[in-house]
Amino acid sequence: MRLQLLSREDPNKSSFLVTHHKESHFLKVWHYHPELELVLSMRSTGTRFVGDSIMKFNPGDVVLIGKNLPHMWLNDDAYFKENSNLIAEDIVIHFKKEFLGVDFIESKEMNHIFGLINKARYGIKFIEPPLDVSKTIKKLCKMPVGFKRTIKFLRLLNKLSKHSNYVLLSSKDFVTNFKKNQNEKLDKAYEFIIKNFQENIELEDVANLLNMNPSAFSRFFKRASLKTFSRYLNEVRISYACRMLLDGKQNIADICYRSGYNTISNFNRQFKTVVDMSPTEYISQYKDRDMNPNDFNKNNG
Repeated sequence: MRLQLLSREDPNKSSFLVTHHKESHFLKVWHYHPELELVLSMRSTGTRFVGDSIMKFNPGDVVLIGKNLPHMWLNDDAYFKENSNLIAEDIVIHFKKEFLGVDFIESKEMNHIFGLINKARYGIKFIEPPLDVSKTIKKLCKMPVGFKRTIKFLRLLNKLSKHSNYVLLSSKDFVTNFKKNQNEKLDKAYEFIIKNFQENIELEDVANLLNMNPSAFSRFFKRASLKTFSRYLNEVRISYACRMLLDGKQNIADICYRSGYNTISNFNRQFKTVVDMSPTEYISQYKDRDMNPNDFNKNNG
Protein backbone atom coordinates (compact mmCIF):
# COMPACT_ATOMS: atom_id res chain seq x y z
CA MET A 1 0.00 0.00 0.00
CA ARG A 2 2.75 2.42 -1.01
CA LEU A 3 1.56 6.01 -1.37
CA GLN A 4 1.27 6.68 -5.09
CA LEU A 5 0.88 9.83 -7.15
CA LEU A 6 -1.80 9.16 -9.78
CA SER A 7 -2.93 11.23 -12.73
CA ARG A 8 -6.65 12.02 -12.91
CA GLU A 9 -6.56 14.34 -15.91
CA ASP A 10 -9.13 13.80 -18.63
CA PRO A 11 -7.32 12.32 -21.65
CA ASN A 12 -9.73 14.33 -23.83
CA LYS A 13 -8.60 17.55 -22.10
CA SER A 14 -12.01 18.40 -20.65
CA SER A 15 -11.92 20.79 -17.69
CA PHE A 16 -13.18 18.02 -15.37
CA LEU A 17 -13.44 14.25 -15.55
CA VAL A 18 -16.54 12.22 -14.59
CA THR A 19 -16.04 8.46 -14.12
CA HIS A 20 -18.56 5.73 -13.29
CA HIS A 21 -16.94 2.77 -11.51
CA LYS A 22 -18.78 -0.56 -11.29
CA GLU A 23 -16.42 -3.33 -10.25
CA SER A 24 -15.95 -6.22 -7.85
CA HIS A 25 -14.12 -3.85 -5.48
CA PHE A 26 -12.55 -0.40 -5.54
CA LEU A 27 -8.90 0.28 -6.32
CA LYS A 28 -6.86 -0.84 -3.31
CA VAL A 29 -4.24 1.90 -3.58
CA TRP A 30 -3.28 4.56 -1.03
CA HIS A 31 -2.80 7.54 -3.35
CA TYR A 32 -3.04 11.26 -4.02
CA HIS A 33 -3.29 13.56 -7.03
CA PRO A 34 -3.36 17.31 -7.80
CA GLU A 35 -7.04 17.11 -8.78
CA LEU A 36 -9.86 17.46 -6.24
CA GLU A 37 -12.15 14.44 -6.05
CA LEU A 38 -15.92 14.46 -5.51
CA VAL A 39 -17.26 10.96 -4.77
CA LEU A 40 -20.82 9.63 -4.68
CA SER A 41 -20.81 6.12 -3.16
CA MET A 42 -23.61 4.10 -4.75
CA ARG A 43 -23.04 0.48 -3.79
CA SER A 44 -20.71 -1.37 -1.37
CA THR A 45 -19.35 -0.77 2.11
CA GLY A 46 -15.89 -0.56 3.60
CA THR A 47 -13.41 1.76 5.26
CA ARG A 48 -12.50 5.19 3.93
CA PHE A 49 -8.99 6.49 4.62
CA VAL A 50 -8.52 10.25 4.14
CA GLY A 51 -5.30 11.67 5.59
CA ASP A 52 -5.35 10.42 9.18
CA SER A 53 -9.13 9.90 9.19
CA ILE A 54 -10.44 6.33 9.20
CA MET A 55 -14.22 6.00 8.79
CA LYS A 56 -16.72 3.51 7.43
CA PHE A 57 -18.37 4.36 4.12
CA ASN A 58 -21.84 3.41 2.91
CA PRO A 59 -24.07 3.90 -0.14
CA GLY A 60 -25.24 7.50 -0.42
CA ASP A 61 -22.09 9.06 1.02
CA VAL A 62 -20.92 12.23 -0.72
CA VAL A 63 -17.30 13.21 -0.04
CA LEU A 64 -15.01 15.91 -1.44
CA ILE A 65 -11.24 15.31 -1.24
CA GLY A 66 -8.80 18.21 -1.68
CA LYS A 67 -5.74 18.27 -3.94
CA ASN A 68 -2.80 16.09 -2.90
CA LEU A 69 -4.62 14.70 0.15
CA PRO A 70 -3.83 10.94 0.47
CA HIS A 71 -6.90 8.71 0.43
CA MET A 72 -8.27 5.26 -0.30
CA TRP A 73 -11.68 3.56 -0.31
CA LEU A 74 -11.05 0.01 0.97
CA ASN A 75 -13.96 -2.41 0.57
CA ASP A 76 -14.83 -4.93 3.29
CA ASP A 77 -13.11 -8.33 3.14
CA ALA A 78 -16.17 -9.97 1.59
CA TYR A 79 -15.62 -8.02 -1.65
CA PHE A 80 -12.20 -9.63 -2.18
CA LYS A 81 -13.33 -13.25 -1.81
CA GLU A 82 -12.85 -15.38 -4.91
CA ASN A 83 -16.51 -16.31 -5.42
CA SER A 84 -17.99 -12.99 -4.32
CA ASN A 85 -20.90 -11.61 -6.34
CA LEU A 86 -20.74 -8.25 -4.59
CA ILE A 87 -20.42 -5.05 -6.61
CA ALA A 88 -18.69 -1.79 -5.71
CA GLU A 89 -20.12 1.21 -7.53
CA ASP A 90 -19.53 4.94 -7.38
CA ILE A 91 -19.30 8.06 -9.52
CA VAL A 92 -16.19 10.20 -9.17
CA ILE A 93 -15.59 13.72 -10.47
CA HIS A 94 -11.99 14.93 -10.71
CA PHE A 95 -11.21 18.60 -11.26
CA LYS A 96 -8.48 21.08 -10.50
CA LYS A 97 -9.03 24.16 -8.36
CA GLU A 98 -8.44 26.38 -11.38
CA PHE A 99 -10.39 24.13 -13.78
CA LEU A 100 -12.02 27.20 -15.37
CA GLY A 101 -9.09 29.53 -14.78
CA VAL A 102 -7.47 31.07 -11.70
CA ASP A 103 -9.14 34.46 -12.14
CA PHE A 104 -12.56 32.84 -12.57
CA ILE A 105 -12.51 30.64 -9.44
CA GLU A 106 -11.08 33.48 -7.32
CA SER A 107 -13.62 36.03 -8.52
CA LYS A 108 -16.14 37.50 -6.09
CA GLU A 109 -18.99 35.65 -7.79
CA MET A 110 -17.31 32.30 -7.04
CA ASN A 111 -16.69 33.15 -3.36
CA HIS A 112 -18.73 30.24 -1.96
CA ILE A 113 -17.15 27.69 -4.27
CA PHE A 114 -13.65 29.02 -3.54
CA GLY A 115 -14.36 28.57 0.18
CA LEU A 116 -15.56 25.00 -0.41
CA ILE A 117 -12.36 24.15 -2.29
CA ASN A 118 -10.25 25.57 0.54
CA LYS A 119 -12.10 23.46 3.14
CA ALA A 120 -11.65 20.39 0.95
CA ARG A 121 -7.94 20.31 1.79
CA TYR A 122 -9.02 18.37 4.91
CA GLY A 123 -11.59 16.25 3.08
CA ILE A 124 -15.32 16.90 3.56
CA LYS A 125 -18.12 14.45 4.17
CA PHE A 126 -21.52 16.03 3.55
CA ILE A 127 -24.16 14.94 6.06
CA GLU A 128 -27.63 14.41 4.58
CA PRO A 129 -26.93 16.35 1.37
CA PRO A 130 -29.99 17.41 -0.65
CA LEU A 131 -31.43 14.58 -2.74
CA ASP A 132 -30.78 16.45 -5.95
CA VAL A 133 -27.03 16.34 -5.26
CA SER A 134 -26.81 12.62 -5.99
CA LYS A 135 -29.25 13.02 -8.90
CA THR A 136 -27.10 15.78 -10.40
CA ILE A 137 -23.91 13.70 -10.08
CA LYS A 138 -25.63 10.82 -11.89
CA LYS A 139 -26.84 13.17 -14.63
CA LEU A 140 -23.34 14.61 -15.07
CA CYS A 141 -22.09 11.10 -15.70
CA LYS A 142 -24.36 10.80 -18.75
CA MET A 143 -23.99 14.31 -20.18
CA PRO A 144 -21.67 15.04 -23.11
CA VAL A 145 -18.76 17.42 -22.59
CA GLY A 146 -19.92 20.95 -23.19
CA PHE A 147 -21.35 24.18 -21.82
CA LYS A 148 -24.47 22.65 -20.24
CA ARG A 149 -22.46 20.03 -18.35
CA THR A 150 -20.07 22.70 -17.04
CA ILE A 151 -22.92 24.92 -15.84
CA LYS A 152 -24.58 21.96 -14.11
CA PHE A 153 -21.29 21.12 -12.37
CA LEU A 154 -20.88 24.71 -11.17
CA ARG A 155 -24.42 24.66 -9.78
CA LEU A 156 -23.59 21.41 -7.99
CA LEU A 157 -20.48 22.93 -6.39
CA ASN A 158 -22.46 26.02 -5.42
CA LYS A 159 -25.13 23.88 -3.74
CA LEU A 160 -22.51 21.90 -1.81
CA SER A 161 -20.75 25.11 -0.78
CA LYS A 162 -23.97 26.30 0.91
CA HIS A 163 -24.71 22.99 2.64
CA SER A 164 -23.92 23.63 6.31
CA ASN A 165 -24.15 20.06 7.61
CA TYR A 166 -20.76 18.43 7.06
CA VAL A 167 -17.65 17.13 8.83
CA LEU A 168 -14.01 17.71 8.00
CA LEU A 169 -12.17 14.42 7.80
CA SER A 170 -8.41 14.71 8.18
CA SER A 171 -6.86 16.61 11.07
CA LYS A 172 -5.19 19.99 10.68
CA ASP A 173 -1.92 18.55 11.97
CA PHE A 174 -1.80 15.85 9.30
CA VAL A 175 -2.59 18.21 6.43
CA THR A 176 -0.12 20.88 7.57
CA ASN A 177 2.72 18.48 8.20
CA PHE A 178 2.09 16.30 5.16
CA LYS A 179 2.48 19.37 2.95
CA LYS A 180 5.39 20.79 4.91
CA ASN A 181 7.32 17.56 5.23
CA GLN A 182 6.48 15.65 2.08
CA ASN A 183 9.39 13.27 1.94
CA GLU A 184 9.82 9.60 1.28
CA LYS A 185 10.62 8.60 4.87
CA LEU A 186 7.56 10.23 6.39
CA ASP A 187 5.35 8.83 3.62
CA LYS A 188 6.66 5.33 4.31
CA ALA A 189 6.01 5.71 8.04
CA TYR A 190 2.41 6.85 7.49
CA GLU A 191 1.81 4.07 4.97
CA PHE A 192 3.14 1.39 7.28
CA ILE A 193 1.01 2.58 10.20
CA ILE A 194 -2.19 2.77 8.15
CA LYS A 195 -1.59 -0.67 6.67
CA ASN A 196 -0.65 -2.38 9.96
CA PHE A 197 -2.38 -0.47 12.77
CA GLN A 198 -4.56 -3.51 13.57
CA GLU A 199 -1.43 -5.57 14.25
CA ASN A 200 1.18 -5.31 16.98
CA ILE A 201 3.40 -2.41 15.81
CA GLU A 202 6.53 -1.30 17.61
CA LEU A 203 8.54 1.84 16.98
CA GLU A 204 11.47 -0.39 16.06
CA ASP A 205 9.45 -1.96 13.22
CA VAL A 206 9.04 1.37 11.45
CA ALA A 207 12.60 2.46 12.26
CA ASN A 208 13.93 -0.72 10.62
CA LEU A 209 11.74 -0.09 7.58
CA LEU A 210 13.39 3.32 7.16
CA ASN A 211 16.89 2.01 7.97
CA MET A 212 17.09 4.27 11.02
CA ASN A 213 17.94 3.46 14.60
CA PRO A 214 14.94 3.74 16.94
CA SER A 215 16.15 6.89 18.74
CA ALA A 216 16.82 8.72 15.50
CA PHE A 217 13.46 7.66 14.07
CA SER A 218 11.65 8.77 17.23
CA ARG A 219 13.19 12.24 16.97
CA PHE A 220 12.54 12.41 13.22
CA PHE A 221 8.87 11.42 13.53
CA LYS A 222 8.15 13.88 16.33
CA ARG A 223 9.87 16.71 14.49
CA ALA A 224 8.07 15.93 11.21
CA SER A 225 4.57 15.19 12.54
CA LEU A 226 4.62 17.23 15.79
CA LYS A 227 3.51 14.04 17.59
CA THR A 228 5.25 11.07 19.09
CA PHE A 229 5.04 7.81 17.19
CA SER A 230 2.90 6.20 19.92
CA ARG A 231 0.52 9.17 20.00
CA TYR A 232 -0.03 9.06 16.25
CA LEU A 233 -0.52 5.28 16.25
CA ASN A 234 -3.08 5.53 19.04
CA GLU A 235 -4.97 8.29 17.20
CA VAL A 236 -5.24 6.13 14.08
CA ARG A 237 -6.42 3.12 16.10
CA ILE A 238 -8.93 5.08 18.17
CA SER A 239 -10.30 6.85 15.09
CA TYR A 240 -11.04 3.41 13.62
CA ALA A 241 -12.52 2.22 16.93
CA CYS A 242 -14.82 5.26 17.13
CA ARG A 243 -16.38 4.48 13.79
CA MET A 244 -16.89 0.82 14.72
CA LEU A 245 -18.49 1.82 18.02
CA LEU A 246 -20.99 4.02 16.20
CA ASP A 247 -21.77 1.23 13.73
CA GLY A 248 -22.99 -0.83 16.70
CA LYS A 249 -22.28 -4.16 14.99
CA GLN A 250 -19.63 -5.41 17.44
CA ASN A 251 -19.10 -5.26 21.18
CA ILE A 252 -16.38 -3.20 22.81
CA ALA A 253 -14.13 -6.21 23.42
CA ASP A 254 -14.14 -7.20 19.74
CA ILE A 255 -13.51 -3.60 18.69
CA CYS A 256 -10.61 -3.40 21.12
CA TYR A 257 -8.79 -6.30 19.48
CA ARG A 258 -9.71 -5.31 15.91
CA SER A 259 -8.26 -1.86 16.56
CA GLY A 260 -4.85 -3.30 17.46
CA TYR A 261 -5.00 -3.48 21.27
CA ASN A 262 -4.21 -6.59 23.27
CA THR A 263 -6.08 -5.72 26.47
CA ILE A 264 -9.35 -3.98 27.28
CA SER A 265 -7.67 -1.94 30.01
CA ASN A 266 -5.11 -0.46 27.60
CA PHE A 267 -7.80 0.19 24.99
CA ASN A 268 -9.95 2.04 27.53
CA ARG A 269 -6.96 4.04 28.75
CA GLN A 270 -5.87 5.10 25.27
CA PHE A 271 -9.47 5.85 24.26
CA LYS A 272 -9.84 8.12 27.26
CA THR A 273 -6.57 9.90 26.42
CA VAL A 274 -7.47 10.56 22.78
CA VAL A 275 -11.24 11.16 23.00
CA ASP A 276 -11.50 12.41 26.60
CA MET A 277 -14.26 9.95 27.46
CA SER A 278 -14.74 6.21 27.80
CA PRO A 279 -15.98 4.04 24.90
CA THR A 280 -19.32 3.61 26.65
CA GLU A 281 -19.69 7.37 27.15
CA TYR A 282 -18.76 7.93 23.51
CA ILE A 283 -21.49 5.56 22.29
CA SER A 284 -24.05 7.20 24.56
CA GLN A 285 -23.19 10.75 23.52
CA TYR A 286 -22.63 10.39 19.79
CA LYS A 287 -24.50 7.30 18.60
CA ASP A 288 -27.16 9.33 16.79
CA ARG A 289 -24.72 11.84 15.32
CA ASP A 290 -22.50 11.29 12.29
CA MET A 291 -19.37 12.91 13.64
CA ASN A 292 -15.67 12.72 12.83
CA PRO A 293 -13.70 10.99 15.62
CA ASN A 294 -10.95 13.58 15.15
CA ASP A 295 -13.35 16.23 16.47
CA PHE A 296 -13.09 14.68 19.92
CA ASN A 297 -9.32 14.47 19.97
CA LYS A 298 -8.55 17.08 22.60
CA ASN A 299 -4.87 17.28 21.73
CA ASN A 300 -5.14 17.09 17.96
CA GLY A 301 -4.71 20.79 17.25
